[in-house]
Formats: sequence, structure tokens, C-alpha cells
Amino acid sequence: MHFRPATSSDVPAILDMMEDFNRLEHIPWRRGPGEAPLRTLIGSPGLGTVVLGLDGDTPLGYFVLTWGFDLEWGGRDAFLTELYLRAEVRGAGRGRVFLDAALASARAHGARAVHLMVRTDNTPALELYRRAGFTAPPRVLMTRPLD
Repeated sequence: MHFRPATSSDVPAILDMMEDFNRLEHIPWRRGPGEAPLRTLIGSPGLGTVVLGLDGDTPLGYFVLTWGFDLEWGGRDAFLTELYLRAEVRGAGRGRVFLDAALASARAHGARAVHLMVRTDNTPALELYRRAGFTAPPRVLMTRPLD
């Protein structure tokens, strides 16, 4: 297995995986409107990175890191917005391999911390993240869409 940044030619395969990811996470998402932001992110390294995990040329999954800046963390931080493995390759420690690759990518891009959200009922993911050193801060992430 190896990892590489996604390119525009990877968009169709990533969109297929994003459909499954969003279905599993119960996130309302549609492929059509989801394509433009994906292409923007792939073409704008200042915003973040989309990385594919591959076996040869076959995509096994992907992760998405977006960049932020936080005074509390002393500079750049990252948000792991998506980490997805195809159903047939889950297990056998591959989630940890993907997570370690995401953390290494964040470090390589100068991030001082990585944040993520996980569903409270996603026990396998919660355990994976806790074993990797993630903790739940005593604060709640709140979101307000802007028009």
C-alpha cells in the first residue's frame, strides 16, 4: 500500500468513495454539487490536501486534511475532515495505517495539531482515534452555515 496526493484524474474514483462515506456517516451529500469543492481542494494546496491510499493503481481509500491557523496551537493546524477505507479493505489495522499517513502528512505541511469529528456511535473509529492519542476537549464544536 502506498499514498499519494490526489489529482484531477482521480476525481471520479474519489466521488464514488465519498458517496459511500457520506452515506455511512448519515451526511446529506450529492455527487453533483460535491464535485466542485473536491476539485477546488485538489487544485489548491494552500487549502488542504486529498490523499489516496492505493494498492498498485487501485484506490483503497482516501483522507482529506484542510488547513487552519490557531493561536492556541501556535500556528497551522489541520482538520481531518474525511478518512475512508473501502469496505473490503477495512480491518487488519489498515485504518491505523491511513490515520498514521494523515498525521504524517499534516506534520509535513507544518501542522501543530490535527482535529477531527467522529460520530458518537462509531465505536471502531472512536477506539482507533483514542489509541492514536486523540482526546475530546472539554469544548463543543458548533457550526453555523453562512449564506
